[in-house]
Amino acid sequence: MSDTQARIEAFYAAGRRWAPELALLREILNASPLEETFKWRSPCYTFEGANLAMPFGLKDNCGLSFFRGVLLDDPRGLLEPPGDNSRSARVMRFTSVEGIAAHRGDLDAFLRRTVELEQAGVRVDLPPDDFDLPDELTEALAGDDELRTAWEALTPGRRRGWVLQFTQPKQSATKVARIERARDKILDGKGIHDR
Repeated sequence: MSDTQARIEAFYAAGRRWAPELALLREILNASPLEETFKWRSPCYTFEGANLAMPFGLKDNCGLSFFRGVLLDDPRGLLEPPGDNSRSARVMRFTSVEGIAAHRGDLDAFLRRTVELEQAGVRVDLPPDDFDLPDELTEALAGDDELRTAWEALTPGRRRGWVLQFTQPKQSATKVARIERARDKILDGKGIHDR
């Protein structure tokens, strides 16, 4: 068994919270044309290398995340943004095997549609930078050519993640400290959640 397969099996192992629910989601995912792989400490389901779906288990629910879920037709309102700052991902949450089974047809349809959209090359049209940089970051970039070059090379999503991280604190000193701690990761081309 490969290391990747061992990590996937560990994620789905019996005894884990939501194990029966996650096992059913895995069955549904593996019946689709998506390929099972492992990224970000979780199974990730891809099509021709594109990340399309990812199961999750939280304290109060489990479910399936669609990376470009905002593109999916959802007249019944089954999908929701995973957080306040989510622009393209959408999730479908569950609390029982029965709930998943009741929505099997919906899940199959969403998975089929994600593949169709990927094959058609449809992408989420997001403005590259629809946020304002905090003054502390603007000053740091102006005074550090290496940091500015690395910042400009980051993907829009990574820049957005950093801006959200840097704007959370109210005090300027805390913002500056966060920027200083993030400098090496930014120079390495990494986002806030990259290792």
